Amino acid sequence: MNIFVKICGLRSAEHVSAAIEAGADAVGFVFANSVRKIGPLEAAAISTNVPPHIKRVAVMMHPTDEEWQKVLREFSPDVLQTDAEDFSSLDIPDSIEPWPVYREGRSEPGTPSTYIFEGPKSGQGETVDWSRAAAIAKCGQMILAGGLGAHNVAEAIRTVRPFGVDVSSAVESAPGQKDKQLIRDFVIAAKAAEKEL
Repeated sequence: MNIFVKICGLRSAEHVSAAIEAGADAVGFVFANSVRKIGPLEAAAISTNVPPHIKRVAVMMHPTDEEWQKVLREFSPDVLQTDAEDFSSLDIPDSIEPWPVYREGRSEPGTPSTYIFEGPKSGQGETVDWSRAAAIAKCGQMILAGGLGAHNVAEAIRTVRPFGVDVSSAVESAPGQKDKQLIRDFVIAAKAAEKEL
């Protein structure tokens, strides 16, 4: 089983390159209010060298369709990630892969496709209940997020058996400041854990 790894909240070409070199499968750019927020033109500029097989993810939260269209036009992502209930109000071309976010304690996914499962708030470094997540992970392709780092991602993968894992705050030296070594450590730990499944 190959574990899909997403590095989220990237804001520099240097850290995008570090994620790719480490073996990440997706790179995320945050367009919601956050210390990791980036503009769509800036995100486009720092992701010009992302290979086609690595997904460029637009991470949003309750965007208006106008906000989404601006990101689509200026950044042209491969994936839109936002809360599950947001998708009904957005005009999304078939070329964009939707990754709905389901939050612990709220609605649960009934989808066979890829989705994010995390805690009530994004980017807070809070883990979800892994035993509950393990039951939910049997449905579709769960990317587990929330409180994951190099120190616990192997245990999370063994317990939950998700399709993938997502990290942001645990690969930072300070809020919003990514660290190349922490990115490498996380990807290595996640990819090593897949050998045990």
